[in-house]
This record gives sequence, structure tokens and C-alpha cells, in this order.
Amino acid sequence: MGLSSAHIKEALDGLAARDALIGQALDTVGYPEPRHRPAEFSTLLQIITAQQISTQSAAAVWLRLQAFLGDELSAEAVSACTEEDLFGAGLSARKASYARDLAQKCLSGELDLEAVSGLPDEAAISAICAVRGLGRWSAEIYLLFAEGRPDVWPADDLAVQVAFQRLHGLDARPKGKAFYPLTEKWSPQRGACALLMWKLYGAPTLGATNTP
Repeated sequence: MGLSSAHIKEALDGLAARDALIGQALDTVGYPEPRHRPAEFSTLLQIITAQQISTQSAAAVWLRLQAFLGDELSAEAVSACTEEDLFGAGLSARKASYARDLAQKCLSGELDLEAVSGLPDEAAISAICAVRGLGRWSAEIYLLFAEGRPDVWPADDLAVQVAFQRLHGLDARPKGKAFYPLTEKWSPQRGACALLMWKLYGAPTLGATNTP
């Protein structure tokens, strides 16, 4: 589950030896902490819950959903709810629809998270993106935090974009597909670099972040 502290340190130390900017970032903020999530349905449900709202709002909604479902944050429990039930528990109408679609696809085996864990990165991303409401960013966050895949790079994450832009002194934020080639120098350890970018973005000199 997630990248370990030892992996993060080893990866970033290795990169700092050949990239002065990584060394500069480490001197500024130190090593980022691991971010561990369980490799299961509940993590994808929480990612859906957190989309397009603040960290504080997402935490409040998640607590309401936990209170409604009890300990059964499972595909079975969500599938047994109506969209109206989930709306009443704090999800928006659209997210309630997404949550039920995720639950039904997990129960039918259309999305098999155990099988996903054995797929290459791009195939795993495609499998997760087959669920309504889960795009590439959501899939990359799951693969990085829940599966600890070492070379996942969430190119659509605003905080990662801004931190990279400032670290490299770029005039504009790199975005989407055009962002990936800029990070090839960090492959196959881009996951640890993404964690470092989030920490840099949250540093007092770089502003605050709302990351998942």
C-alpha cells in the first residue's frame, strides 16, 4: 500500500545525485511522508467523494458517508443504497450515481481490483477509467497511494503542476500529455517525485495545497 519511506528516500537520493533541482527541493522541504491507502473499493469511493471540493469539505462528506454506511464501506453496501440514499448521506447527485456505478462494476467483476494490480500502468489506468466518474487523475492517485506503483505521475494534478513549474522556473504550468515528457528524466521513480512536488507546493514559500 503506497510507497514506503525507505523507497521514497532511496529514490529521491538517487535522483538528487544527478538532478540538482531534486537536491534543492529536498534541502528546502525534506523527504515527503508516505501516503498509504488500502487497495480496495473504499479507496476509489473516497477518491470520488473528494473530487472538485476542498479537502475540508471532502473530509466532512466522507464522515457523513461513513456514519450512514457504518463499517460497511463496501461495494455491496453501496449497491444496496439508492442514489437518493447516498445523496442524503452527503454525496452530490452526480457522485451518488458514480458511487453506484463503481459498486456495480466491482460486484459484476467488470472492475476487478485484484486483477488490476497485476496489469501494467496504462492498462490499469484504462480499467479504472471504465467506471463513470473516475478519470486518469483518479486512477493515477489510486495506483500511487493504494498500490505504490513507483513510476506513476499525476500530470493533471494542479499542485504537482504548480510545484514543478516553480521548481523549474517555467513561464506556465505544464499540463496533461505535454507534462509527461518533461518528467522522463525522473523515470522510473516519478511516484516519489510526485510526493515531493506535493510537499513543495505545501511549503510556506510556495502556498497551500488541497491534495487527496
